[in-house]
Amino acid sequence: MGEKILVTGGAGYIGSHCVLELIEAGYHPVVIDNFSNAVQGEGVVAESIRRIEKLLNTTIEFHQLDLLDRPGLENLFKKHTFAAVMHFAGLKAVGESVEQPLRYYKVNLTAAMNLIEVMQTNNVRNLVFSSSATVYGDPTRLPIDEQHPVGGCTNPYGKTKFFIEEIIKDQCKAEKDWNAVLLRYFNPIGAHSSGLIGEDPQGIPNNLLPYVAQVAVGRRQCLSVFGDDYDTVDGTGVRDYIHVVDLSKGHIAALKKLKENCGCKVYNLGTGKGYSVLQVVKGMEKASGKEIPYKIAPRRGGDVASCYADPKLAEEELGWKAEFDMERMCADLWRWQSMNPTGFTKSTTS
Repeated sequence: MGEKILVTGGAGYIGSHCVLELIEAGYHPVVIDNFSNAVQGEGVVAESIRRIEKLLNTTIEFHQLDLLDRPGLENLFKKHTFAAVMHFAGLKAVGESVEQPLRYYKVNLTAAMNLIEVMQTNNVRNLVFSSSATVYGDPTRLPIDEQHPVGGCTNPYGKTKFFIEEIIKDQCKAEKDWNAVLLRYFNPIGAHSSGLIGEDPQGIPNNLLPYVAQVAVGRRQCLSVFGDDYDTVDGTGVRDYIHVVDLSKGHIAALKKLKENCGCKVYNLGTGKGYSVLQVVKGMEKASGKEIPYKIAPRRGGDVASCYADPKLAEEELGWKAEFDMERMCADLWRWQSMNPTGFTKSTTS
């Protein structure tokens, strides 16, 4: 049996794809999730995890557990010897964070503090943190490399990622035997090629691609494009979209980096290419063979015009590079959405 890796928020979109890659790479993931952004399957197992078990013909240890439940977390660490922790759990909707800042600060920061303190008590010193390109705020230069200034976040969600990064950096400085890799994601999209797991946002999607896919499958009527007057190729916002499987492989590379006693390292995970909202819509129209109606709506607060990565450092130091292009991302997303028109649930309500 491979090394045990604790995966917090492991039933969610990115977490579940990473669990699959961990098993394929020979690790033994132990998954916790509180179902705030995941669908419960039969019994107390997330549907995404159940499907990975089916796909890989394996059994995955899963616990319904909230990181705010400190005693529950401490019990889990007493039962297991973890080689490392991958921390995905947290609230993650940009717009909601603007409306509910106190909730975002309380949940995301308390969860991270509990996790790091329990790791410290139990002598677990290796951490991979799911951070975000939102820590860069409105970019002062493009492409964005890891030396770009951080902290000018345009929303509370991004600030929680920035604050947690700072906490981890300070902990690594204070105790030299700690190793952490902070992965700043750009815009994860796509799904596993099996079509069995993918992004299944609860309620109205906050991100572009799931919304576009739900319009294509007939679950929603029309896409709202927030702003067409940005200084970009066609006036719509430009982002660096990365296939979730490429992103997950970046986490496996990060685990290997921890073995070098690397201290605290920061890497961008992106493709280095920017696509506009309308270019993405065209990509999904091609993948689905369906027209995707859209209307222009006012800009959203906290959105920036363009944001794309300089991913060279991850290639140089982790040996990792994104492989899949937009066509593949859209094709895999459409396979997931068309096979699962209502996501992980059988209900057609949303």
